[in-house]
Amino acid sequence: MLNEEMMVEMYRQMLRVRRFEEKVSELFAAGKIPGFVHLYVGEEAVAVGACSALRRDDYMTSTHRGHGHCIAKGGELKYMMAELFGKRTGYCKGKGGSMHIADIDLGILGANGIVGAGIPIAVGAALSAKLRGTDQIALSFFGDGASNRATFHEGINLASIWGLPVIFLCENNLYAQTTPMRTGTSVENIADRAVAYSIPGVIVDGNDVLTVYKMVAEAARRARRGDGPTLVECRTYRWRGHSEGDPQKYRRPDEVEDWMGRCPIRSFEVHLKRIGLLADRDIAEIDEAVRREVQEAVEFAERSPYPRSDEALEDVYAPNAREVT
Repeated sequence: MLNEEMMVEMYRQMLRVRRFEEKVSELFAAGKIPGFVHLYVGEEAVAVGACSALRRDDYMTSTHRGHGHCIAKGGELKYMMAELFGKRTGYCKGKGGSMHIADIDLGILGANGIVGAGIPIAVGAALSAKLRGTDQIALSFFGDGASNRATFHEGINLASIWGLPVIFLCENNLYAQTTPMRTGTSVENIADRAVAYSIPGVIVDGNDVLTVYKMVAEAARRARRGDGPTLVECRTYRWRGHSEGDPQKYRRPDEVEDWMGRCPIRSFEVHLKRIGLLADRDIAEIDEAVRREVQEAVEFAERSPYPRSDEALEDVYAPNAREVT
């Protein structure tokens, strides 16, 4: 049941996602973070609303744009930042980087650099919960582009046939990398595809954290009582390019500005002030604390060591890995 304390915590979590991503953008531009980063700025209400409806022992699979999911499920900023820096104190000992952060203890089964690859993993986790007789559920985040891949259709089909406790959550930010959804998808709404698999499909405002929470909470209750999966489509928008450095020539500046004017954090802040849960001083204090936490995460990452060369084949899931030359 959503209470006042939870709503304030949801606001704090959304701000943690935003400030973390802003810092990552800054560090990436300064050449301190290797590889690629796909930022979650603008979509914070989806991750926080959805993960707030989950239990700690529930499962979650993420995407290449997964920092927000990890934070919302309870991930620690310092271990995430260390992973982005490629340091051995990171969640995956510096070997996974931005697109492969995981924490099994928190039910975070991993971000994934392959589009749509988290869907069958979530289905497998849900199957394991059903076979073990627990009331755990699995939630899979994926984008509108992933809904056109075979893993989406195969995963939902099996989950429907077997009545598995899984929530398929589509973060429809209107673009599959550079391809507009309207030109690359055969349906107007991703949720419409649910009817083909005899499961509920719903569309929610992905910029409204309370609406996302309520819909995912209902889908979770449905899954726990044995009524099977739900497809939830959250309409949202990424403020940044597909990845940092993307010139974004495929979308109009005024479209971006319009969506930025619908900031999910700002609108929730206004709501919390209106109902008397937060005042300007409270908001300033939360922001200061979050910025301090992010800075401490950066300092932790900077002073952490890199993996040693003799650790290259540790934690590698392959037969006879040490015999590879």
